[in-house]
Amino acid sequence: MNWKTMATAMGLALLASTGLARAEGVLNIYNWGNYTSPDVIKKFEDKYKIKVSITDYDSNDTALAKVRQGGTGFDIAVPSQTYVPIWIKEGLLLETDPGKMENFKNVAPEWANPEFDPGRKYSVPWAWGTIGVVVNTDAYKGPADTWGIVFNTPDELKGKVNVVPEMNDVIFAAIKYVGGQQCTDDKAVLKKVRDLLVAAKPNWIAMEYNTIEKMGAGDFKATSDWNGSALRQRLANAAIHYNYPKEGFGLWSDNVVVLKEAKNVENAKLFQNFIMDPENAAGLSAFHRYANAITGSDKYMPADMKDAPEVVIPADAKPKGEFQKMCAPETQELYTKIWTELQK
Repeated sequence: MNWKTMATAMGLALLASTGLARAEGVLNIYNWGNYTSPDVIKKFEDKYKIKVSITDYDSNDTALAKVRQGGTGFDIAVPSQTYVPIWIKEGLLLETDPGKMENFKNVAPEWANPEFDPGRKYSVPWAWGTIGVVVNTDAYKGPADTWGIVFNTPDELKGKVNVVPEMNDVIFAAIKYVGGQQCTDDKAVLKKVRDLLVAAKPNWIAMEYNTIEKMGAGDFKATSDWNGSALRQRLANAAIHYNYPKEGFGLWSDNVVVLKEAKNVENAKLFQNFIMDPENAAGLSAFHRYANAITGSDKYMPADMKDAPEVVIPADAKPKGEFQKMCAPETQELYTKIWTELQK
């Protein structure tokens, strides 16, 4: 072996040992379905010559269970803020320190040091929003600013209501409806919640995530849902309205994290920094129709989002909004028991 061949072999060995050889040109994203802008992904691919693959999931629990198994091949995931502490605690994430990235300066101050990821050591904002009630006003013209649409369904909507089956969202809403507080472990309150859900379920047509298509097609006439989904529904059918429940509603955020087992770490870091650019953040919002947490993105946002009632929380509703959090493990177990019974 001559010295050139030896040098080449040593270089390849070094690249392989650092993981750079495997990382070059690839990024594997694990994200919620119908949530990632093809245009923004293409822009990222073109800029960095990185081929991106996207695999969908439908719930926080599905994503967490998959990543816990290991060997996923994914580099990035997008859990909600209620789940990020679990991912951190279980050692599933790589500390990429986004707070030190070039574009972190664009993160709005209120999102720069969140309770679920102090100092933004792991996560970058993807989107944030609310959870409320969506109604087709051609089917129901009564007041809809209440979780009663879901839990005490009016006659006009019985057999026509869907519930998005994200456990923590549903339990949160039911607790609010019976007058309880988030993360309560009060057994009297939880009995009311359990009885409410069991009595309400026969009035539901489904428990599905696929609301954009099915509300648009008229298969559902009402649903619990996230605000960006509701906006997409209204743009397809002006009779569809989003409502902020007077009993209280949840606020949430989804966040881009890098998995501890990621093979393409540097590419994943590039992506985290890339989506904190105002124009790119706005491009993501233009697709999924949720607000983002990036200062300066407003001037790039679609005109139909700037005053959309689904995105801009009315002043009289704001006091009713509450950021959702993951409750204590023993409290979560109580909620899981209720949820399991509801699935029977």
